[in-house]
Amino acid sequence: MRNSGKLLIGAALAVALAGCGQTADLKPRAGHLLPVAPLGRDTKPSPTELLDLKPQAAPERTVELRKRSEDRADDPYDLPPEG
Repeated sequence: MRNSGKLLIGAALAVALAGCGQTADLKPRAGHLLPVAPLGRDTKPSPTELLDLKPQAAPERTVELRKRSEDRADDPYDLPPEG
Protein backbone atom coordinates (compact mmCIF):
# COMPACT_ATOMS: atom_id res chain seq x y z
CA MET A 1 0.00 0.00 0.00
CA ARG A 2 2.82 2.39 0.88
CA ASN A 3 4.65 1.76 -2.42
CA SER A 4 1.52 2.40 -4.48
CA GLY A 5 1.13 5.82 -2.81
CA LYS A 6 4.72 6.74 -3.69
CA LEU A 7 4.15 5.51 -7.21
CA LEU A 8 1.00 7.60 -7.53
CA ILE A 9 2.78 10.73 -6.24
CA GLY A 10 5.71 10.09 -8.59
CA ALA A 11 3.37 9.72 -11.56
CA ALA A 12 1.54 12.93 -10.63
CA LEU A 13 4.86 14.82 -10.41
CA ALA A 14 5.95 13.45 -13.78
CA VAL A 15 2.70 14.59 -15.40
CA ALA A 16 3.01 18.03 -13.79
CA LEU A 17 6.62 18.45 -14.98
CA ALA A 18 5.74 17.32 -18.49
CA GLY A 19 3.61 20.45 -18.94
CA CYS A 20 6.43 22.83 -17.98
CA GLY A 21 8.14 22.99 -21.38
CA GLN A 22 9.07 26.39 -22.74
CA THR A 23 7.71 27.16 -26.20
CA ALA A 24 9.24 30.63 -26.73
CA ASP A 25 11.96 31.28 -29.32
CA LEU A 26 15.52 30.63 -28.20
CA LYS A 27 17.74 33.64 -27.56
CA PRO A 28 21.32 33.90 -26.28
CA ARG A 29 21.74 34.69 -22.58
CA ALA A 30 22.34 38.30 -21.57
CA GLY A 31 25.95 39.25 -22.24
CA HIS A 32 26.52 36.32 -24.61
CA LEU A 33 26.50 36.41 -28.40
CA LEU A 34 25.78 33.83 -31.05
CA PRO A 35 28.84 32.26 -32.70
CA VAL A 36 30.49 34.20 -35.51
CA ALA A 37 29.55 33.49 -39.11
CA PRO A 38 31.29 30.41 -40.54
CA LEU A 39 34.05 30.92 -43.08
CA GLY A 40 32.60 31.80 -46.46
CA ARG A 41 29.22 32.90 -45.08
CA ASP A 42 28.23 36.55 -44.64
CA THR A 43 25.49 36.12 -42.03
CA LYS A 44 25.44 34.51 -38.61
CA PRO A 45 23.32 31.37 -38.32
CA SER A 46 20.09 31.72 -36.36
CA PRO A 47 19.49 29.68 -33.18
CA THR A 48 17.17 27.33 -35.10
CA GLU A 49 19.80 26.76 -37.78
CA LEU A 50 22.34 25.95 -35.07
CA LEU A 51 19.98 23.38 -33.53
CA ASP A 52 19.19 21.61 -36.82
CA LEU A 53 21.04 18.30 -37.12
CA LYS A 54 23.17 17.79 -40.18
CA PRO A 55 22.77 14.48 -42.08
CA GLN A 56 26.21 13.38 -40.82
CA ALA A 57 25.11 13.89 -37.20
CA ALA A 58 21.89 11.88 -37.55
CA PRO A 59 22.15 9.49 -40.49
CA GLU A 60 19.09 7.69 -41.72
CA ARG A 61 19.02 4.04 -40.78
CA THR A 62 18.09 1.27 -43.12
CA VAL A 63 16.08 -1.45 -41.52
CA GLU A 64 16.65 -4.46 -43.70
CA LEU A 65 15.39 -7.57 -41.99
CA ARG A 66 16.91 -10.91 -42.85
CA LYS A 67 14.47 -13.29 -44.47
CA ARG A 68 16.58 -16.38 -43.73
CA SER A 69 19.76 -17.19 -41.88
CA GLU A 70 23.03 -16.88 -43.74
CA ASP A 71 26.52 -18.18 -43.02
CA ARG A 72 28.98 -15.54 -41.89
CA ALA A 73 31.94 -14.78 -44.09
CA ASP A 74 35.40 -15.51 -42.72
CA ASP A 75 36.76 -12.68 -40.59
CA PRO A 76 40.57 -12.45 -40.79
CA TYR A 77 40.62 -10.38 -37.57
CA ASP A 78 38.68 -12.92 -35.49
CA LEU A 79 41.75 -14.41 -33.81
CA PRO A 80 41.90 -16.50 -30.65
CA PRO A 81 43.23 -14.74 -27.54
CA GLU A 82 46.96 -14.95 -26.93
CA GLY A 83 47.79 -16.91 -23.91
